[in-house]
Amino acid sequence: MKLPRRRFLQLAAGAVALPAVARTAVAQNYPTRPIRLVVPFPPGGAFDALGRPWAEKMKPLLGTVFVENIGGSGASLGAAAVARARPDGYTILLGGTLPHVNEALLKNRPLYDPVKDLDPIVAVAANFIGIAVNPSVPAQTLGEFIAYAKANPGKLSYGHAGIGSTNHLTGELFKLLAGTPEIVQVPYRGMGPALTDAIGGQIQMATPGITGQVLEFHRSGRLRVLAVTSPKRLAAAPEIPTAAEAGLPGLTVTASLGLLAPSGTPTAIIEQIAQATRTVVAEPPFKQMLIDAGIEPTPDSSPEKFRQSLAADVALWAPIVQALGLKVD
Repeated sequence: MKLPRRRFLQLAAGAVALPAVARTAVAQNYPTRPIRLVVPFPPGGAFDALGRPWAEKMKPLLGTVFVENIGGSGASLGAAAVARARPDGYTILLGGTLPHVNEALLKNRPLYDPVKDLDPIVAVAANFIGIAVNPSVPAQTLGEFIAYAKANPGKLSYGHAGIGSTNHLTGELFKLLAGTPEIVQVPYRGMGPALTDAIGGQIQMATPGITGQVLEFHRSGRLRVLAVTSPKRLAAAPEIPTAAEAGLPGLTVTASLGLLAPSGTPTAIIEQIAQATRTVVAEPPFKQMLIDAGIEPTPDSSPEKFRQSLAADVALWAPIVQALGLKVD
């Protein structure tokens, strides 16, 4: 039976609109069950130090958020798990610079496309990297450590959070700028295990994201942070010079940390999570908690601003990755 053209077009339009209507209904009822926040590293690093307090603060705004640590492959395993999840707002990623740069620049066979498979929600904070050494290393300044490394070629090693991580890239950039190519890099499944070995003396140097825990290790004498990669001294640790102040102006590295969702997540849900996050980041106690942890809050972020920031990060690291010839597969 042939339908009149007008009736056919009405039915076709209705069919096309159904998914949008369904997505709108889902967004209006969101959330109705706990939200899963994937932190793509084992417990103990900067991502975990931000993710767990954020999840706790979301309870009155979004309900229960449980944190799942999925470490491995420089954050790729956890990020890929989110990229493959249902785009319904119930699985989100605490990602940022590191996973985007990793998949966009360092993989011949990426596990996911960071641009096409993940939708930015909001940046939460910016983290910076420290150049930290075991206290047994006879160096009180970054310059002294560089001289010591040059005097002991092949005898020093440094630990990082995994091949392709921002910690790894920063360590390799440090070696390039300092002229110390023979410092051996040792990859770990996250920064927590690397810090444990740096404190224990199994490795001489580490490149951790600055957190309250790292600053406590520094102040208690268990680690010595020689410099940080921030553009200016951290309010939480003004005694630690920047790498630029210590003689390496090219070692200014900012790593954004923020939330992302599987591609196709309804815009209303994206904005609901973003607004809840902006509300929390603007609260003085939460903001001060970030500052005390050495993390710079990002109070005015949005999905589009975060998207642009991540694109800029990839553009920044692209020539450096090419110069280093790094690939992780």
